[in-house]
Amino acid sequence: MRRKRFVFFLSAFVIVFAGCSNSQQPTDVSVKPAEKPLDPVKIRVHQLGGYFTDQDFNELIAEPVKKKYPHLTVEMDKTTEDLPELLSKGESIDFLVTYHGRLTAYKDLGVYLDLLPLAKQYNFDLGRFDQGALDTIIANSEKGELYALPYANNLNALYYNKDIFDKFGVPYPKDGMLWEDAIELAKKVTRKDNDIQYRGIEVDDLNRLLFPLSLNIIDQKTDKVLVNSDPYKRAFDIGKQIYSIPGNEFIGGSPIDRFLKDKTVAMIPTINLFLRLRQTPDLNWDVAQFPSYKEKPDTYGMYDLHCMIPMAMSKNRDDQMRVLEVLFSEEVQTVMSRKSAKLSVMKDPKFRQAFGQDLPELKGKHIEGVFKSKSAAAPPNSNYYSKAYSLLTAEYTNAVKNVKDVNTALRDAEEQIRQHIVTEKGKGN
Repeated sequence: MRRKRFVFFLSAFVIVFAGCSNSQQPTDVSVKPAEKPLDPVKIRVHQLGGYFTDQDFNELIAEPVKKKYPHLTVEMDKTTEDLPELLSKGESIDFLVTYHGRLTAYKDLGVYLDLLPLAKQYNFDLGRFDQGALDTIIANSEKGELYALPYANNLNALYYNKDIFDKFGVPYPKDGMLWEDAIELAKKVTRKDNDIQYRGIEVDDLNRLLFPLSLNIIDQKTDKVLVNSDPYKRAFDIGKQIYSIPGNEFIGGSPIDRFLKDKTVAMIPTINLFLRLRQTPDLNWDVAQFPSYKEKPDTYGMYDLHCMIPMAMSKNRDDQMRVLEVLFSEEVQTVMSRKSAKLSVMKDPKFRQAFGQDLPELKGKHIEGVFKSKSAAAPPNSNYYSKAYSLLTAEYTNAVKNVKDVNTALRDAEEQIRQHIVTEKGKGN
């Protein structure tokens, strides 16, 4: 939809966002100023991680923004410095791109805006978003603020090597399997053939087992360590069952590499691998619904949101909102779904239906099975989460390698995490 540029002056302005119909000009302006070209502006985007490839950034942000607003040039900051390091140098950025779990880490820096009043001011329709995604971000605020807008949600799927199943005459994985079903299936394809050990199933990260149960290690408000409890025992026990299959013992390294490159892993339940699968055309793969816990049917990992976060220090507030307008327009969200294998958080089902349609590598794949699961609720992360997760993962490894039983491993993890929190608080953190 082609729209005239609006002149922004004082507080009488409005931006019409894609997807909003029946928008009207303000009625409290008595004299309409003459239109004039807007001054050129550069918008700086800093990402903490590889959320946008150069191609994605150009196709989803830089080029469509320039097309709609010629005065705007959006640039991706190529540095790898963390946000506090940039701010300590006196540098200013307009947007931060990261996942929602890092929101709490920067709250004390005073860099966030509340997008709820801004959305009203600029007629930005938040009703188009998956409400669960917005609630996840709001949960990371102090007083119900919305600090970021999620442009994509990570997905979870069960990827499998069809050649391994064909080699041993075993039926392919089906949608709707429980973890126990996947483990039983894995036993049938865990075999040694011509001196090659084929592994039935591997889990690349402990979070694949924790997140469907919305397990997040530490209560963010009370700092209570939560790991020595039945839900964590349940997750650890599934891992223990997986790596107790003879020939499928825990060996460390990268299960994803063993699946993609070595082609010795029959099934891997993990997050979005579609872009990496594009780079392995010789792998005969397909995909099924992520395994569920029987107490949480059709549920995969927690909301894992990739976010655009407008920075409060920016001097380009109107242009920040213009960028968000374009990124969350129907046109750009459709392009993202079709071409970049990113899962839109717009609630209209047409964006999921468009997922990967322009990617020839996904033709004929059972993509619809992935979307039979929903995201689990995501409690906010504690500031101590990163270290706590590494401590818990070490004890998980002890459990699945039979160095410790599950109960002992969880008790030890609880004590280590509690001691870490005490130590950090003693430093004044």
